[in-house]
Amino acid sequence: MSKNRGLAKQSVVGMFWTSLSMGALAVAELVALLILARLLSPNEFGLYSAALIVIKFSAIFQGLGITPAIVQRPVLEERHLRVGFTLSCLLGLVVFALVWAMAPAIAGLLRLADLAPVVRAICFVFLFQGASMVALAAAQRALRFRWLALVDACAFATGYVVAGPVLAWLGFGIWALVGALLIQQFIRMVVLLAGQPHPMRPLLERRAISELLYFGSGFTIARLCNYLATQADKLVVGRWLGADALGLYGLSSQLMTTPAVIVGQVLDRVLFPTMALVQEQPARLARAYRSAVAGCALLVLPASVVVAIVAPELVAVILGRGWVGVVAPLQILAFSMLFRTSYKLSDSVSRATGTVYARAWRQAVFTIGVFAGSLIGQFWGIEGVAFGVGAAFGINFFLMAQLSLRVTGMTWGDFLVAHLPGLALAGVVGTGVWALVEWLREFHLSPLPLLIDTALLASAGGLLLCWILPSMFLGRDGLSLLRLLASVAPGWPRMKKATD
Repeated sequence: MSKNRGLAKQSVVGMFWTSLSMGALAVAELVALLILARLLSPNEFGLYSAALIVIKFSAIFQGLGITPAIVQRPVLEERHLRVGFTLSCLLGLVVFALVWAMAPAIAGLLRLADLAPVVRAICFVFLFQGASMVALAAAQRALRFRWLALVDACAFATGYVVAGPVLAWLGFGIWALVGALLIQQFIRMVVLLAGQPHPMRPLLERRAISELLYFGSGFTIARLCNYLATQADKLVVGRWLGADALGLYGLSSQLMTTPAVIVGQVLDRVLFPTMALVQEQPARLARAYRSAVAGCALLVLPASVVVAIVAPELVAVILGRGWVGVVAPLQILAFSMLFRTSYKLSDSVSRATGTVYARAWRQAVFTIGVFAGSLIGQFWGIEGVAFGVGAAFGINFFLMAQLSLRVTGMTWGDFLVAHLPGLALAGVVGTGVWALVEWLREFHLSPLPLLIDTALLASAGGLLLCWILPSMFLGRDGLSLLRLLASVAPGWPRMKKATD
């Protein structure tokens, strides 16, 4: 039991440090953007964005899933590390060479004559990432979440907060952005290799290659399908509804997906390596999955309802009065927030247990669903597209949940019960928030004060409900998570006593 609690505590601490790192990165990115936007032109930012699209797509194929394959291995031997390092370096070199050679053709296809040299410079990141993949995997497998969070934050700050603005101030133009990225990735590679040493002597053993690439290939197929799914709706909107509609839909989608992506990344970075350690213990895996699902529902369901209610004021504060068209699709997309976030938990379970090909075909169905939902929905405008995409995320949520229940031995009844406290909390908090917002709107309160009042009511009301009726609004899993948090934070003795 103490071993179980120890692993659970490591997961909670890992989520704390990962969340802190991603929050720091978001702030640093905002600071860098504010500085660089005053030193560089929109054209330079546009070229850089176009180059990143090429690089991010190519990165899907770069490592062929070697990093997660090493994390997932039930038994990891030295030969796996040596083969993984050799393969990741070779694949990084191959992708680097291909992108370098294709850069002029890519620039011609996108009709951006100045893009080729930028792509060729940025593709050096493939060499840096290839050299550090195994070190990253070894650190994740060792659950060094705090150290990894520090590495990511420091590397980003050095590249984009220090080097980028200095280069831009010296007049390097777009090369300031390129330099910031290369410096960030180079520092990250050096620190990972120095801080997480592993065998680097080259080795190409057929058996180890097969073991790593069997998992990695399935992971890559699923990753490619997931990437296409995130772009299919925008392709349909741009093709059939035009640039104006794409601008409205793109912003509503970004407002909704950014928090879901951040929460999903935090959960995935911690839960995947943690669950991989207990992949051969279905009972422990089921407990971890159920607790994660319940915790996600408690956080996301009330938030999604609140966002849907205050969407007009949220858009007015963030985007301004001229973006009223974003409100309706944002409200529709808000109700799919749980589907967008919670399926990441099932994704972690499937990769931790090696069921990557079962995951891959589900991601293929998801891609088709997003395209079909967008195509049908476009007859009703961007609101129809938002509804179609939300339905596709719902289908993907249940498909991935079915896979997780199969490998963990959980039942659909257990899965539903884990969501009930979150649904109850969302219903009560949502009703109170709706009544307050309607009342404040009658007084024509400006958007920002209304949002502040709503946030205070929702947070205070939610905490009060959980304190008064914990069995209803937290449930067994929520209370268990609260006890775990209390044990991790020694300064919370009263909470620990209250939850016992």
